[in-house]
Amino acid sequence: MSLLSRFTSLFTREDRASVDWQDLEATLIASDIGPTLAKKISDRLHDEKKLTLEVALGELLISADRSLVSAESPPTVILVVGVNGSGKTTSVGKLAARLHAQGASVVVVAADTFRAAAREQLQTWATRIGVTCVGGKDGADPAAVAFDGVSQAVDQGADYVIIDTAGRLQTKEGLMDQLGKIRRVVEKKAPVSEVLLVLDGSTGQNALSQGASFTSAVQVTGLVLTKLDGSSKGGAALAIEATLGIPIKLIGTGEGLSDIAPFEPDSYIAALVGR
Repeated sequence: MSLLSRFTSLFTREDRASVDWQDLEATLIASDIGPTLAKKISDRLHDEKKLTLEVALGELLISADRSLVSAESPPTVILVVGVNGSGKTTSVGKLAARLHAQGASVVVVAADTFRAAAREQLQTWATRIGVTCVGGKDGADPAAVAFDGVSQAVDQGADYVIIDTAGRLQTKEGLMDQLGKIRRVVEKKAPVSEVLLVLDGSTGQNALSQGASFTSAVQVTGLVLTKLDGSSKGGAALAIEATLGIPIKLIGTGEGLSDIAPFEPDSYIAALVGR
C-alpha cells in the first residue's frame, strides 16, 4: 500500500485545515522522495489551495521523450553504465530480449572484462534469447572489446548493439574515465545513440549520488530504474528524475528476461498516491 494514500483525499478540496504538514513531509521523506523535494511539495500544497497531491508530484517529473533513440542508419548503439549490483548486466539482457521480441536483430557486448561472472551471465542470456554475444578475455581492453562488438554488428547488419560495461564506482575516477574512452573508440565505427544509466531504485539517496557522478563523467541520455518498490518507498524515481533532469526510460519489474517496461509517468504517480 502507498504510504501517501491517506493524504490523497485531503487535497481534493480547498479547505486544508485538517492537514498535518509535518506528518506529510515526514511521509514524503519516508517514501524516498528526499527532504528537499518533500518540503517543496508541502510548501506548494500549502500555498496553492486548488493543487492536488497527484498534480504536485507529477509536475516534478520532467517533460521529455522517453522512447529509445534510434540511429538514422543501423546499428543503433546503446552504451549501458552503472555500478556493480545495480542490475546493469541483467538490464542489458532484458533490453536485448525486448528488442528481439519486437523483431529487431541485436548484438550484445560483454565489455566488462574484469568480472567473468558478468560475461558468463550475458552469454547465457544471449543464448537463451537467440542473439549474438561478443566478449573478450579476462583483463582485455574494454574499449577494444566494445569496438569489436560494434564492428561485428555493422558486418551483420544488426539493428541494435548493446554494450555492457564494468561497474563504475564514483570513487574510482580512472574507471569513470574509461567510459569516455569506450565511447570515443566505439564512435570511430558508429555513433552512440543512447547512454543508459542503470540505478537501483531501492538505494534512495545513494542512487542520486551515483547518478550525479555518472552524469558529470558521461553524457547520460536516459535512466533505467531497477528494484523500484512501487507500493511504499516508490518516491525514489521522482527524486532521481527531478534532481538529475534526465528521463527515466525503462524500469525493471522483476527477475525474468521479460520483466522490463517503458516508464509511464501517469501510472507511476497514480500508484505513488494510491489511486
